[in-house]
Amino acid sequence: MDLALIHLLLILGTSLNSESNKTEIYIKIKNGDQKAFKKFFDSHHAELFRYLRQRGVAKEAAEDLIQKAFIYIWENRDKINEYKSLRAYLFQIAYTRMLNLFRDNEKYDRDQELPDLSSSEFKTDQNLRQQELSHAIESAISAMPEKRQQVFRLCFLQEFTYKDAAQTLEVSVKTVENHMGLALKDLRESLSETAKDFL
Repeated sequence: MDLALIHLLLILGTSLNSESNKTEIYIKIKNGDQKAFKKFFDSHHAELFRYLRQRGVAKEAAEDLIQKAFIYIWENRDKINEYKSLRAYLFQIAYTRMLNLFRDNEKYDRDQELPDLSSSEFKTDQNLRQQELSHAIESAISAMPEKRQQVFRLCFLQEFTYKDAAQTLEVSVKTVENHMGLALKDLRESLSETAKDFL
């Protein structure tokens, strides 16, 4: 689990619980409601921009990635699953495109002083930090009540939809939503101090 994905996990945790109450707006977007889509855009644009900038993406490149991510969602709105976080999906699209950008073009924001990524000392330090934070995340997940832990592992780590997770665990979709909200709250509280040293 790399640091960018860990950062994404922590960002998503801040509002995934409220995300479960946004089924209506997802359905509207799925049905082609432009006003609902604009509301979704306005709600998440700034946060996604900050996320990409913190990862070293240049301003213009970040805006381009964001536009493409939103366009992709709009063009594929008929595939929206109203029981799964559209916000999480948006961030996953941007995250993937960001990795592609770095791989293909290596375009970083030259206004920032970035660490020397070729330095063996930097790589060793990053690996150690990543391992420590990954261990902290696993410990936090393992400390959750059994059912909550099962729901989180299915929905976030294995990318099950809420509906699929509900069927697998033989509970209601609402129960899955509640467990996810509590799981992310637990995770953020457990990692609040640890993550400051890494992100």
